[in-house]
Formats: sequence, structure tokens, C-alpha cells
Amino acid sequence: MDLRLNQLAAHLERTLAPLYLIHGDEPLFAIEAGDAIRDAARRAGCDEREVLVVDTAFRWDALLAANANLGLFGTRKMLDLRIPSGKPGVDGAKALETLARAPNPDHITLVTCPKLERATQQSGWFSALGAAGVVVAVYPLDRDELPAWIAARLSRARQRAGPETLAFLADRCEGNLLAARQEIEKLALLLPEGELAYDAVERAVADVARYDVFDLSAACLGGDGARALKIIAALEAEGEGLPLLLWQVGEDIHALAAVLEATAGGTPLAAAVRNARVWGKRQAALERAARRVKPAAIAPMVRSLATLDALAKGIGRGNAWDELRTLALTLAGKPAVPLASAIGSA
Repeated sequence: MDLRLNQLAAHLERTLAPLYLIHGDEPLFAIEAGDAIRDAARRAGCDEREVLVVDTAFRWDALLAANANLGLFGTRKMLDLRIPSGKPGVDGAKALETLARAPNPDHITLVTCPKLERATQQSGWFSALGAAGVVVAVYPLDRDELPAWIAARLSRARQRAGPETLAFLADRCEGNLLAARQEIEKLALLLPEGELAYDAVERAVADVARYDVFDLSAACLGGDGARALKIIAALEAEGEGLPLLLWQVGEDIHALAAVLEATAGGTPLAAAVRNARVWGKRQAALERAARRVKPAAIAPMVRSLATLDALAKGIGRGNAWDELRTLALTLAGKPAVPLASAIGSA
């Protein structure tokens, strides 16, 4: 059975499954989902917990032995299995399928994995665990979901904030929910209950936003130039290397070119985007870009990308990060100064 994270609490109030599998790439949600299941197991009489971490030296027969054994004093027990790689291997897959076929009725088993690829989610061991128990996927929030999530967290401390304050907090905490929780908890300690003043929140909160190249991709393709510039500034400050950013922007430009060419030939936009093998938030952003960008704009962007690649390698004159900002704004459809073609004058 699959459950959304927001359905887990109600489920645990009603019943307790013999097996739970948590997977995804949002650390805070994985921690909180695991804590909720462990608390429910304790309330159900699982006084003992055995933690098993799968590493290179792990023996899978230890899991099956733990499943077969009673608790230390004949009590119920919780097996807390963690697979940091998300890849149990052949022996692990067999052990997990065996466990799923015959879970010990005196135990609760919790399996925690990182984000799993689609192929892994279609594997025998994943399907077996889902059939025998409950699967909870934990993924990061979209940017537009953050203000409501922050408001709900503030309400736990009987605090509330206006739209401007919520937007400010979302900007500061985007992509880093663990840090966001810490900041919200800090506000509960520093500020009184009730409405939070914007100025008071601004003084209390640190900038803990965290971005990656996929955030930059979604901003550029989605036409949000201001957000693209903010992400580039954050990545530059964090010491992110230019090659990865250039690769991603290049992938976006070439994917956009392929979609525009396909749609010009009569392919429906949605099909053209799928054929470009772009998924998730980038898929919706690429569709918006394809409606916004004219085919004639692709060739100049490709030339600009080549110029920027040369600058990043020390060929030519100019600041590569500034030129990346210019290209990002161009892709986002915002006015920008053209890249300086200074390679020949180096």
C-alpha cells in the first residue's frame, strides 16, 4: 500500500502494518516519517529496537535471523533496516522478498532508503515490501508549496505570519527543510505567540537556502530570471564548479532546440517534451519555454554557450560567472547584455 506523507499520521492512529518502507530525497520528511513509525511501534509494545545498517560488510542473513528471533525478554521488537545506497544487491533482494513473504507477527520492520530510481521501484523486492506493508515516498516540496508548509509549522507554536513574511521565510529556507525547521523552532523561542512582524522575523532568521543545478534549470526554462540570478549567486558563494552549471544550461538549450524542431514538424508539444527525456519540474518548465522562445533565438544561445565554455577554461577575457548570468537571463527571456565574444582578442 502506498501512502502520502500527510496520510501517515492518520494511518498510524488506526493501525500498524508489519512492514514500512520509506524512500525519497527529503531528509527532514524521512526523519519525521521514521520517527512517527517508531513512536507508533513503541506504543504498540515494541520495547526493543534493533538497528541494521547495510554496508559493504553487511550479511543479509542477519536480517532474517533478527526477524526470526524474539525480543530480549520475549517482547515485541522493531527492526530498523537502513539501506544508504538504496541497492540491496542480489542477496539483499532475496532476503527482503523472504522477509515480506513471512514477516514476524511480533515485530515491526522499518526499511529506509534514499531516492530510488523508477527501475528500482519496479523491482521484485520493492513490490514485495509494498504488497506486505506500507510504502511512504518523501520528496522535496515545490517552491510554491513552501509558504503553506511554513505557515502550518508556525501554527504548531501558535504563531502566524502574513504573506510577505511567509514569502521571505520561503526564500531564506528554500531547498533546505532541515534548516527551515530549525529556523521555525528558533522563532518559537525568540518571538511571542500570535502574528509575527516582518521586521522581527527578518532580524531573527539566517539565510539557509540551498540550491542545485536543477533549480537553476527550472528557473531559466520557466522564465524566472530573478530567481535564476539568485540561484547562480548562491551556487557561486557555495563554491559550485562552473562545468556542471554549463553542462546543465547546455542540456536545457539543446533540449529546447529539439522540442522546437519537433513541434515545427507537427509533433504535439507534450509528446515533444517527453521525447526530449526531461522529467519532473523541468518538464513543465520546458513546456513553458517552448511556448515562449522563438526558434531563431536558439543559435545565438548556442554560440553564447560556446563563448562561456571558453571563458570558463581561461580562454578570452571576461568574468565567466557574469556571462553565465547573462546567458541565464537570455534563456529566461529577460533583457540582457549579449555575451562579449572576446576569445579572438585574448
